Formats: sequence, C-alpha cells, structure tokens
Amino acid sequence: MWIVLAFGSAVFAGLTAILAKLGLKNVDSNLATAIRSIIVLIFASLMVFIVGSQSTIGDISSKTFIFLISSGLATGASWLCYFKALQLGTVNKVAPIDRSSVILTIILAIIFLNEAATASKILGVIIIGIGTYLMTFNREIYARGATGAQWLIYALLAALFASLTSILAKIGIEGVESNLGTAIRTTVVLVIAWVMVFVAKKQCEIKHIDNKSWMFIIYSGVATGASWVCFYRALQTGPASAVVAIDKLSIAFTIAFSFFFLKEKLSIKPLTGLVLIVGGTLLLLM
Repeated sequence: MWIVLAFGSAVFAGLTAILAKLGLKNVDSNLATAIRSIIVLIFASLMVFIVGSQSTIGDISSKTFIFLISSGLATGASWLCYFKALQLGTVNKVAPIDRSSVILTIILAIIFLNEAATASKILGVIIIGIGTYLMTFNREIYARGATGAQWLIYALLAALFASLTSILAKIGIEGVESNLGTAIRTTVVLVIAWVMVFVAKKQCEIKHIDNKSWMFIIYSGVATGASWVCFYRALQTGPASAVVAIDKLSIAFTIAFSFFFLKEKLSIKPLTGLVLIVGGTLLLLM
C-alpha cells in the first residue's frame, strides 16, 4: 500500500510545481507560500478529523514533538526557497535540483536510520547526480554569474532542507498518526511563512492578487496537501529511502506538465538527464 501512496505523492507533487509557477507570476513568492500553507493546513486538519486522530495529540511524546517541529522548520525553509527558485527560474531547471535531494536523503538515512547501503542504491545515487547535472547545469549559468543564477542558489537550498525534512519526519512520525503529524508540521510551516511575509512587509500586497493567481495558488495548495497526506502515510509504513525515491519520480510528471502547460521544452542533453534521473530512481527501489 505504501508504494501506491508514494506514487500518489509523486503525481500531486508534479502538479504542485506547475500550479505554483502559474500562481507566482504576479505574486511575491513568500506571500504565495504563506497563502498556500493555509490551504494545506485546512486540508491536513480535515484529514485528521476524518480519521479521528485529534484525540491522540496528548499522547505524543516531547521527543516526537521536537522532531515534528524540526521537520516543519526544515519544510518551511525548503518551501520558501523552492517557490522563490520557481519564480526566478524555469520549472524544468528548478525541479531536477529540488528532486536531487533524494541523494542527501539516502546518505542521511544510511547514517542515522541504519538503512542498508546496497550496490543498487549507490549506483542509483550516482546516476541521479549525473542526470541532475545534465538537466540543470550549462554554460549559460556560469556566464550569468551569481546574480543571474539566483534561482540555482534557492533551488540548492530547497533540496538541502527537503532532505532534512524527510529524515526528521521519519523519526518524528513514529507512533503518531500520519495525518496528525502532517497537520502539526504544516502549522509550523504556516507560522514560518507568515513571519517571513510580515518581516518583508508584503502582507499589504494580498489585496492586489488577481483572481487567476488566487485560483492557481489555492489549487497548488490542495495538490500539496494531497501529496503530503500520501507521502507521510507512505513514509510511516515504508522505508524512507524507497518512499523518497518514488516521491522524487514526480520530476517526470513535473517535466511533462511543464511541457504541456508552460510550453517548456527540453533539448537532447537535459532529456538524457531526465532519463538518467528516472532510471537512477528506479534503481533505488531494487
């Protein structure tokens, strides 16, 4: 069952990137993230009440709370960086770097969760790394310098925080109903996002958001909520490295959606990189 849930997470995550990109056209990325976090929290809270796990919140240990909150902090940082990168760069460049967080996740899972370092995992990580390089890095990035490639810095930070999120969440959701764990983490993300909005004094811009942007921001929040519910339920019952690997297959859905809805095309080199990323990800499942 966890495999089905992990694939569901990948599909919804692929939709999230496209819907968020469309919603970020005329909106500050931090403000859009803060609004989306409200939608995700509503979605997660609704699932908590549907399964009736709200009554178990008093049974959560202090240690588990610490890991859930830490995971939420990492998620918030990853979100803020990811959507800023999406606003500055193209989806088919940002998404591969974000999804490469699986590399660090596997390394951390081997070190801290005692997951086995098999030959297929090692080979898969190497192939994903090569594929990410082919999809993302080119002469244009180096020619632009640091200023012209700000999206790259944000994308790399998003990947780093995303990998920390998976490990902290895996530890934090042990003994906690997955929907309740997701709601707690989302609450932390909500606080972080709105703090960033008020620090940057962007809250007044909310009245200038047009209806189309509102629609895409809300839809992306719903897609994120669905992805999270599937992901953390899968993470609770399946091995972290395998669940994360399947979830990262969302890169294929993201690129496909970006082609059809954003008209972003891939040349031979990045297309080869995409094939390698998918192939390396499948290797991780062996």
